[in-house]
Amino acid sequence: MAPLARAADPGTRSASVAVWRRMRSAATAVRWYVTTLMGDRDYEVYVAHQRAHHPDAPIPTERQFWRDRMAEQDRNPGARCC
Repeated sequence: MAPLARAADPGTRSASVAVWRRMRSAATAVRWYVTTLMGDRDYEVYVAHQRAHHPDAPIPTERQFWRDRMAEQDRNPGARCC
């Protein structure tokens, strides 16, 4: 039988770890951009703003937040195409 493969030398391992870290960082940045662009974080950002600047105001549920937001967009379409 062939001898077991030896572990990669430390230089190769550290280079591959660095590449994986950069890839993970890039993937995280892309995920953040897409979720922000699509509005996935809008309720979370809204709640954080309300708690920081208007602590006594009631915070609507996420469902109510989206209903109000869509109703406002329908009333005032702005630069939307549709």
